[in-house]
Amino acid sequence: MQVRKIGIAAFTDKGRALAEQISLRLSEDTEILWYQEHLKSWCADCFAQASGILFIGACGIAVRTIAPFLKSKTTDPAVLVMDEKGQFVISLLSGHLGGANELTAEIAELTGAVPVITTASDVNGKTAVDVLAKKNGLKIGSMSDAKKMAAAIVRGEQVGIWCSGQTEGKLPEEFVLLESLENISHTAVEHLLWISEQLPQKAELQTHLSGRAGIVLHLIPRNVVLGIGCRRNKTEEEIIHEVSRVLEEESIPEEALVGAASIDLKKEEQGILALCKRYGISFTTYTANELAQAEGEFEPSEFVKRTTGVDNVCERAALLAAGKNARLIRKKYAANGITVALAVREWKISFEK
Repeated sequence: MQVRKIGIAAFTDKGRALAEQISLRLSEDTEILWYQEHLKSWCADCFAQASGILFIGACGIAVRTIAPFLKSKTTDPAVLVMDEKGQFVISLLSGHLGGANELTAEIAELTGAVPVITTASDVNGKTAVDVLAKKNGLKIGSMSDAKKMAAAIVRGEQVGIWCSGQTEGKLPEEFVLLESLENISHTAVEHLLWISEQLPQKAELQTHLSGRAGIVLHLIPRNVVLGIGCRRNKTEEEIIHEVSRVLEEESIPEEALVGAASIDLKKEEQGILALCKRYGISFTTYTANELAQAEGEFEPSEFVKRTTGVDNVCERAALLAAGKNARLIRKKYAANGITVALAVREWKISFEK
């Protein structure tokens, strides 16, 4: 069970009593970081560890306390403020990506307080693209474009969605799901939400949008598995050079990588381990017998078969690690004693709120 950490600070007897009630009603997977003394130090610890912070007191105290620690909406925790009588709970910071709006709704339901949420998409009943990304585990390609897209949605401008995976749930009315890009110029779509492991060709896509100056926002699923093989003692730099070349040729951003895979003979290969650490991805290895069970057409090598016991490592490993219904999107690339292949997992996006 993954534990979430919530910081709670209260400054009066009534506030502390309310804080105790809230702590008892929160789910069992919640660990409370209590404020006791040294407010700034406690706040610094919360910003480093907690997913949310609740101040029970005046908004001014919260604002002045958190100000030195603010960095980015992509990393700052949720910050809430509640009055000591429990009448209102305010989503103050990181409403979407930080989850403050959700935490506000949760605490309001537990206490009967009125939730105060001021983000434009929520008050207008529109879909927030950053929330859509967070709930589906998608990386936002550009926060600047995300802000522009959010404003466009609030204005009621039509947004098309192109998704390389499957979709489920009811599509929000502000979106149009595009079955293909060929007829986009015949629609009233003004902006495009590009949900794919591949980078969008923005300049080309914009020429097909209504008005020819629309926003193209890239949401990136982590669904690409890197299959890799190499001669012994290849350096991290050598391996990354070849991997980066393949990613660039296939228009795959490194944010789309979810894991790497190879034969078990390479489980201690330092260059591959260093690459995985740099990209922040897992590394899975298989025996020659396991790799031989992979189904599909693979580029064979007699040399590889003599040295490893299986005719192809990178393609087979990528496909196995990517799981059921995966497909190769880049067959074996070989250079400088390094082989690389790419497979994409089966995936889907949900529009359920």
